[in-house]
Amino acid sequence: MFLNFCQTYLTLFAIIASLQVKIVKSLSMGEPIRNVVIAIAMEAEADPFVKHLSLESDDDFFPKTTPFQAFRGQYKNCDVTVVTNGKDDVYGTGVDNVGTVPAALAAFLALNKLDGKADLLINAGTCGGFKRKGAEIGDVYLTTAAANHDRRIPIPDFIPYGIGKIDSANVSNLASEINAKLGICTTANSLDKHDVDDAQMEQNDASVKDMEAAAIAWSCALTDTPHFGIKVVTDIVDGDKPTEQEFFENLGAAAKSLQESLPKVIEYVCGRSHEEL
Repeated sequence: MFLNFCQTYLTLFAIIASLQVKIVKSLSMGEPIRNVVIAIAMEAEADPFVKHLSLESDDDFFPKTTPFQAFRGQYKNCDVTVVTNGKDDVYGTGVDNVGTVPAALAAFLALNKLDGKADLLINAGTCGGFKRKGAEIGDVYLTTAAANHDRRIPIPDFIPYGIGKIDSANVSNLASEINAKLGICTTANSLDKHDVDDAQMEQNDASVKDMEAAAIAWSCALTDTPHFGIKVVTDIVDGDKPTEQEFFENLGAAAKSLQESLPKVIEYVCGRSHEEL
């Protein structure tokens, strides 16, 4: 009898604690956004924005054993932290650390460092777009969700885990404000793709494709941090040009478009509530 009472008490305690968390979260969604993290994989994409906001390098933000970099400052009474994945020294290539592993780890460590103070995480970068969904070179997209298309685990219970779809914050008002399109971002660790990827990307109903969004969304889910992505199209995934060729042809223009759009995003979100986004 006593054991049953204890079990019942613990169950009720867990339910009450869960309700309290939901109530606190609901209240916080109505509060103004004052602390924003911006995750950008490549340093060349981040550098103009860091200079635009006069952010300063914070060498103590990440553990010394990681290659990640952080730049911090204030804008319109909003604390802004830009994090990049840094350069590869594990394999000795010196290239940018792209892909899901560094993206997820950098985002998680940044959010953990801020210890619940981050009101919003924005994943900014370039992407591929799908002609079948109306994407064109240079289009700016805000994500509505992120999912994986290369985590193929053909075991029934693992299939939804492999896809790992996570909804983004609702930013329909922001999209109208900056004239951006809305759509799902599909993620993989390869720049190119194969026929089996095509099938899953179409099943994901993806408008754009990248190498980080789903991983960053996962880290945000762990910390219960609202998030969305801003992506600029460099190549057409279902077009007739090789991805790598089109990517390099349009990277400069896409990076410029991103740098024009990102300050507008910060201008809009800082001081507004999530309900206003």
